[in-house]
Amino acid sequence: MVQDSIEYAKKCQACQIHGDFIRQPLEPLHPTVASWLFDAWGLDVVGFLPKSSRQYLFILVAMEYFSKWAKEVTIREVKKEGVVNFLRTLIVYGVPRYIITDNEKPFSAALVTQLCDKFGIKQRFLTMYNAMANGLAEAFNKTLCKLLEKIVSKSKRDWHERLDEVLWAYRTSYPTAANATPFALVYGVEVVLPLERQMNSLRMAI
Repeated sequence: MVQDSIEYAKKCQACQIHGDFIRQPLEPLHPTVASWLFDAWGLDVVGFLPKSSRQYLFILVAMEYFSKWAKEVTIREVKKEGVVNFLRTLIVYGVPRYIITDNEKPFSAALVTQLCDKFGIKQRFLTMYNAMANGLAEAFNKTLCKLLEKIVSKSKRDWHERLDEVLWAYRTSYPTAANATPFALVYGVEVVLPLERQMNSLRMAI
């Protein structure tokens, strides 16, 4: 099935146009921040994007450092109130030890700091204009945009409607260096894919 998938991707024009060209062999992961699941989140903003039919221009993205689980929210403006509300949705997974962001105003605002102080979350600020400093979030942003480019309409105004599909594809794909999907690391079991339903696999037959 893996080989069939590779052959299909080779024949997919969108995959060839937007896919990454890997020049360096994959290396094993060397975690430096997160010690356990939901220990640390990296936050970043994707945008400006083409204005969607709902007037969205940005995606506020969070990347969990241990499992590489990604979460996002579409926004029209990058404001401190939006960052605080987004952080509250992350706390549902458990209070993290760290959040890693750049030092721009929406992330360093007093309102955000107050929420972090309330829950005992440590803020780690990275150098402004140095995209590589928050490498994990930046790498996901690149992947997110490439996946969206493959499936959005020609007008590109429907990208906000396709985000759930893109996130599902990412969460259930193999980050090869980790040798496990983000879905499996979070839930402890691999996701049931549509193909598995069609093939009537062993766990479907039980």
